[in-house]
Amino acid sequence: MAAPTESSRKARTGVAGLDDILAGGLTRDRVFLLEGSPGTGKTTVALQFLLEGAAAGETGLYITLSETEEELRDAAATHDWTLGEEITVFELVPPESLLDAAHQQSLLYSADLELGETTRHLFEAIERVKPVRIVLDSLSEIRLLAQDSLRYRRQILALKHYFARHGATVLLLDDLTTDTMDKTVHSIAHGVIRLEMVSPAYGTERRRLRVLKYRGQAYRGGYHDFAIHTGGIQAFPRLIAAEHRTGFTGERLASGIAELDTLLGGGMERGSSSLIIGPAGTGKSLFALQFAAAAIARGERAALFVFDEELGLLFARTKAMGLDLEALRDRGSLLIEQVDAAELSPGEFTHRVRAHIDQHHIRTVVIDSLNGYQAAMPEEQLLVLHLHELLLFLNRQGVTTFLTIAQHGLIGDMQAPVDVTYLADTVVLLRYFEALGRVRRAISVIKKRAGPHEDTIREYQVTDRGISVGPPLEEFQGVLRGVPVYSGQGAPLMRDDQA
Repeated sequence: MAAPTESSRKARTGVAGLDDILAGGLTRDRVFLLEGSPGTGKTTVALQFLLEGAAAGETGLYITLSETEEELRDAAATHDWTLGEEITVFELVPPESLLDAAHQQSLLYSADLELGETTRHLFEAIERVKPVRIVLDSLSEIRLLAQDSLRYRRQILALKHYFARHGATVLLLDDLTTDTMDKTVHSIAHGVIRLEMVSPAYGTERRRLRVLKYRGQAYRGGYHDFAIHTGGIQAFPRLIAAEHRTGFTGERLASGIAELDTLLGGGMERGSSSLIIGPAGTGKSLFALQFAAAAIARGERAALFVFDEELGLLFARTKAMGLDLEALRDRGSLLIEQVDAAELSPGEFTHRVRAHIDQHHIRTVVIDSLNGYQAAMPEEQLLVLHLHELLLFLNRQGVTTFLTIAQHGLIGDMQAPVDVTYLADTVVLLRYFEALGRVRRAISVIKKRAGPHEDTIREYQVTDRGISVGPPLEEFQGVLRGVPVYSGQGAPLMRDDQA
């Protein structure tokens, strides 16, 4: 007889992404604790756990002390689920005699009777159904019936040994509404998963989960974002770039603008990341889209994630410059996704980027802009860590990434809302400057890890024909400060007819 595989020894949870975090699922015939405050999604996870078992032909038993069977079936219906014959819902309520004051005995504590009756009914249901998967919802009611921590611990131990004899994989739910400092079940359970919900000052609530304990099993540590949609919960495992290594051929990619490629030392390297930084209105998005259009012209596919601009306006603006993004999207060359930072967690955004890369073989990614990405994650340190893993992952997939970020201010000393320049392989700086009574634009390359680049500053113009880049401004001083001084002769600046 063949030895059981690792996957066969695990009970899959049915929650997309959670089995990846748990290295395959829950160890069979063990007791696990799923804890979280009300509203975090415990019941949804439990139902998915039983439905996954039912799909594999495993009987399931949902023992509820806190909700009625009707409430559970209604909750399943909101996700378009039907609890079929494989899943039994057992609604455990106190016996009627215990609710009648005339039948209560004065020599015994009613809690002793209630706990004993509750346990007996629970065992009877298990003997009758003989389930392979069990959900007990919730421990808070048992803790209240036990009244003190010693009796509660003894009761949980008794339940654990009983479950072990019957060979069932058990999920205990705890809503943390009683004693949140009581870690009794933590020490008894084989594994502990905690669900959390965070409410930011603006925007929808953010949900995350963490595996606190898993005996004898490596798992993905730390916090992982998850979301509840119609159809159930989806978890987004934290990206670890070191796990994703692919081979690709290094090459230099042109932008389609000869002067820009010269400034960049021949173009951008495949599998590198570039940050285009400058004040509002300098054309950061257009420069990034220029490289995406060049990639599409080479027969590749590109993806654009827009945080800041409404797509209709973006389509109209770029089409007036000869770049029809809508047509590129419609023919499948350019995948465009509007991202609402107030409604999307960083983990889900990273998951979407990965999904596009894997499913559509994307070779160029544009994220416009990091200002919007930062709105989804106000903590600067966490933003940098997320970006580091995302960029490293994209680089190792041979994807060329372009990020934009707007600086505060227009002319003179300016600052970015978060310093991520050291994460990118190439940093392109855009600036306004004043000359001869007009506001002009200048471009320079501040950094490029992959090779040499021009150290000059060039003027550029954005017209209805797109971007045009002029010769180096060799006889100017102070262009980056916004108020240059001209020390040469002639006409060094671009004319309108050069655009």
